[in-house]
Amino acid sequence: MSVHDDNPLPATGLPGRLALWIATGLGIGLVAPAPGTIGGLWGLPLAAATSRLAPLGLQLGVVAALAVLAALVCTAAARSLAAGSDPQSIVLDEIVAFPLAFIGVGPVTWQTLLLGFLLFRVCDILKPGLARCAEQLPRGWGIVADDCVAAMLACVLLHGAISLDAWAGWGALARSG
Repeated sequence: MSVHDDNPLPATGLPGRLALWIATGLGIGLVAPAPGTIGGLWGLPLAAATSRLAPLGLQLGVVAALAVLAALVCTAAARSLAAGSDPQSIVLDEIVAFPLAFIGVGPVTWQTLLLGFLLFRVCDILKPGLARCAEQLPRGWGIVADDCVAAMLACVLLHGAISLDAWAGWGALARSG
């Protein structure tokens, strides 16, 4: 058994089925068109909740812990599917990475959630730079890491958009009362 084959969760039986159910966003990724986009919507409430955490280190810690757990679950789910390195039906990576797009933004409005979601999906689909490299990590680590990098890129773009909005005085991304 190579270092890439060891897996703390079995691919079959109840643990494997449970991992598959969780990794596919309660089955959404198995049936939805554009599973990453549709399944990623599960990340909206998670992003809204984590954006309210303070201090910033707590936000990062929560998202990092979720990413580690997701990598383990995605490893088992990918084995259950006997699929390639990043099966489209696995959407847990999008769900847990999405909150990274809002690190340091503070409590989000529906406008920032929408813009952050769009930026994240574009970065996740295009996989620029390090996102493509992160995808090459073994097992669930690669499944989750490319989405985390895409979310960090979306975070930079979102902060830029918020700054531009404030500078220009548009108020489109202003926080409510």
